[in-house]
Amino acid sequence: LKRVTSYGRAQTMIRKSPAEMKEICQAGLSLLYCGMESGSDTVLKKIRKGITSRDLIQSASMAKEAGMQLSEFIILGLGGMALWEEHATETARVLNAIDPDYIRVLTIGVKKGSGFEQQMQRGEYRLQTERNLIEEQRLLIDSLNGVSSYFVNHHGVDLLMEARGRLPEEKPRLLAIMDRYLSMPEDERLNYTLGRRLGHYRRMDDMQNVSLKQFIDGKVAELRLAYPGQIEEIFHQLRERIV
Repeated sequence: LKRVTSYGRAQTMIRKSPAEMKEICQAGLSLLYCGMESGSDTVLKKIRKGITSRDLIQSASMAKEAGMQLSEFIILGLGGMALWEEHATETARVLNAIDPDYIRVLTIGVKKGSGFEQQMQRGEYRLQTERNLIEEQRLLIDSLNGVSSYFVNHHGVDLLMEARGRLPEEKPRLLAIMDRYLSMPEDERLNYTLGRRLGHYRRMDDMQNVSLKQFIDGKVAELRLAYPGQIEEIFHQLRERIV
């Protein structure tokens, strides 16, 4: 046995003393997976997380001082259209204060019957477009300063799996990946997004496969004809299936 890891909740860690955290680390627990999700107090309250950004920073500091590594999970899109900028910048603020070993992002997919779906039905939460989710991720990366974390798009639900690298040295490359997607003409962007959501593409360079790209173009045309104005909802349904 070389490593012991665990999920770590801020609510639990802040109830421990520094000595207790050190004892746990010395017993062999070396890495904590932490579901931070957002650094925005507004978003944390909205999702009823039960903690504040201050709690997140305090608990992470205790774990690091005890000698543990930290892997922080962030959910892109958690703030929705109304709070996406605050979600990105405040999450970056907390990550800058923590400087975790790993930053792992996952893209939101609202499950049927969930509290988020109920908020959507009441008009309290509005999903972002795929393009806006990448704008959010770009703002998050651009706002990360003074960290030496490994940043990674972590899950199959993420659109740009090639966006992974060590900060700060690979920050320009990560931003360039975001910019490449954001600067695509609409037809190209829809092609890549649908191809990725259907599992045909893993990275943007996969669009160089001409026959595959033409096949996806046909699928985009079919969906736009059958479901006019609903392409973003279709993208979300495809995300929701694999969350």
